[in-house]
Amino acid sequence: MKQVFKELFGIFIGCLLFVIGVNFYIIPNMLSEGGIIGISVITHYLFNWPLGVTNLIFNLILILAGFKLFKKKTMYYTLFSVFSSSLLLYLTENTRPLTDDVLLSAVFAGLFVGGGLGLIFRFGGTNGGTTVLARGLNQYLGLSVGNAMLLIDIIIVLSSVFIIGVDKGMYTVISVYIGAKLIDYFVDRMDERAAIFIMSNHADEIANDVLYKMAHGITILDGHGGYSKNEKKILYLVCRKKDILKTKELIKKIDVNAYVTVHQVQEVIRKGYKASMTVQ
Repeated sequence: MKQVFKELFGIFIGCLLFVIGVNFYIIPNMLSEGGIIGISVITHYLFNWPLGVTNLIFNLILILAGFKLFKKKTMYYTLFSVFSSSLLLYLTENTRPLTDDVLLSAVFAGLFVGGGLGLIFRFGGTNGGTTVLARGLNQYLGLSVGNAMLLIDIIIVLSSVFIIGVDKGMYTVISVYIGAKLIDYFVDRMDERAAIFIMSNHADEIANDVLYKMAHGITILDGHGGYSKNEKKILYLVCRKKDILKTKELIKKIDVNAYVTVHQVQEVIRKGYKASMTVQ
């Protein structure tokens, strides 16, 4: 339950950032956005329909159409995200703009919207809408979530040019691009992994500490020196990049003469791992 609360709280913060980007930067400066929120923004400009209500209705329709793409937990988190963001959109309507500078608004809209969606994805949810289509493109065509959303968003933004004008449309493209890059950062870069090879005369002790102090899996390989022909144990593990320093410090405490190499990992294919990472 503690983990669930942490994930829901992270998703809620993501929703809050997303809404700040929309209601404090996009709407006051008559910019647009990609995805379902972009369609909701256009209907708001045309018919003055409340963003929170249209965002909820449009998203629920697409979620029901694509619910098979997601696991049950992801679906629950997505519904939480959609209801939270729609409620926050409704409560913060007609807010005062934080800046009248259109370029600044486009940049900060991209930062807030992209950062918000990135957090939502990071904690296991989606924001519904075209995220359903982006996840489908990611799953079946191998496009990154950020690039898939960028493609869909650009199509929607180009359609909005007839309402907001060419200049605002180009500013919106800047915003959408920044947002897509931030989404990729949260979804992919923050989960990047590295492969570590360790050769040491204290291999068993290092392996024991990795297993029980870091609670991390490790593989022990049999090897021997090419010149000396002495038998050696080689340790191999794949960890998140943020854990590299901790791993190196652990090794150094046990054996300062250990031979350690670190490699960037592109893809890990195994049940239980994120399916995108081979050693380069």
